[in-house]
Amino acid sequence: MTLTLYGAARSRASIVRWYLEEKGIPYATVLLDLRNGEQRHEPFTTINPFGKVPALIDDALSGPDGEALKLFESGAILLYLAEHYGGEFQSDGPADDEAAAARRALTGQWILFANASFGPAMLQFASRPEELQRLLTNLDGVLARGEHLLAGSWGDPGWGAADCAVQAYLAYLPMFCADLDLSPYPRVQALIAATTARPSYARVMGAA
Repeated sequence: MTLTLYGAARSRASIVRWYLEEKGIPYATVLLDLRNGEQRHEPFTTINPFGKVPALIDDALSGPDGEALKLFESGAILLYLAEHYGGEFQSDGPADDEAAAARRALTGQWILFANASFGPAMLQFASRPEELQRLLTNLDGVLARGEHLLAGSWGDPGWGAADCAVQAYLAYLPMFCADLDLSPYPRVQALIAATTARPSYARVMGAA
């Protein structure tokens, strides 16, 4: 089995790399030269025809073209890795099937929240500060039940793809939203500190 991650410095590929490193999943990397538009030309466009990183090839599975499975979009890649390599949705039998299905659904929910709601609100903070502040207020309330987003009635499953997606954006807040006062969100502040202190995060994001 070989997982090959295509990315570039300061791209969402770093989020996927963080997950792979955190979970100890072996992988290879191919860095593209975005400044020279390498991502918009073959052979990369045979992997992602839209010419964006990250993208992932898994030669352990076949895609509809009969070749190794190709994936793009960081959220889709995270969800795939969580299911097939991260062991996040394993079931111990029929009695646990519903819990595993719930974990899978909630992981998808948080990944979509990070990419479709939180990320855009962060990037639009200068023009729409109230939206990011609203999301942070609500997220701070969610974190009252624990640092890990999927903690609940079935226990705390530990750090996973949902946490990876949300925490990656949270850790970007001080850089992208320097004028944002985080003091009204103490749990968010604590989680940012805990995230940046993780060795795998520092190793990947520090070199991103």
